[in-house]
Amino acid sequence: MRELPITGHTRLACLLGHPVAHSVSPQMHNESFAFHGLDCRYLAFDVTPERFGAAVDGLIAMNAMGWNCTMPHKRRMFERVDVRSEEAELIGAVNTVVQENGVLTGYNTDGKGYMTAVKDAGFDLAGKKMTILGTGGAAASIMTQAALDGLPGIDVIARKGESWNAVEQVADRINGRTDCKVAMYELRDETQMRKSIGESGILVNASSVGMSPDEDGCLVPDRSFLHPELIVSDVIYEPRRTKLLRMAESAGCQVCNGMYMLLYQGAYAFELWTGLPMPVEQVKEKYFR
Repeated sequence: MRELPITGHTRLACLLGHPVAHSVSPQMHNESFAFHGLDCRYLAFDVTPERFGAAVDGLIAMNAMGWNCTMPHKRRMFERVDVRSEEAELIGAVNTVVQENGVLTGYNTDGKGYMTAVKDAGFDLAGKKMTILGTGGAAASIMTQAALDGLPGIDVIARKGESWNAVEQVADRINGRTDCKVAMYELRDETQMRKSIGESGILVNASSVGMSPDEDGCLVPDRSFLHPELIVSDVIYEPRRTKLLRMAESAGCQVCNGMYMLLYQGAYAFELWTGLPMPVEQVKEKYFR
């Protein structure tokens, strides 16, 4: 397998974010373009908030096939697109854009990526209640897709900080448009945390607590909050075994980390741009082992 040479016909896809130097997305997508013999390239552009509008205008002018957005641009991209998918409407954020003749269609593939990663790990969430720790963008995406996939209930537990109101609005939209019932509780209420986790089939840490270099962080006080029938998942993939996952294993829980959420959200974006499947196993073997 060999990349096609760059020509006057080569199409551009890219990532807009600040920062982006750490991203594995260029490797994932360029590997996939080469696999299918597509005359396309994917680049990562570090775009500050002040330059965001100019960057999007430039991509339209250059007839880019599409792009991904990461922090801090997902909510601004939601406002900028012309058409939005159902999950993007519920979340209020866009991470994937398809550009056709100047028309921008926005999607959010983060939640689909997470739910596919859980399924790939061998877990069936049908009929299970979910508890999510955190109120950032990952929490909003996961709770939205979980609701669209038919989970009956979701409890969100977090500190009442800057992102609380935004996720509360997402919860209100989910409650109004789906059969899933979302409730939000403050992290300091440990009695409620114990109750929520006890009623749940899966616990998801969608916060950054426990991420390197602060590897001793964990929002669950101790393993007595967990039960053996619980699936415990962490969106953090550095380290691969967070303190929460180690605690869960010691409590007899099944666990999975967030590494493949990134892979599968990219796979959905690739298919939106090309109509072709990402060679997931090949990309996984090369960049996610």
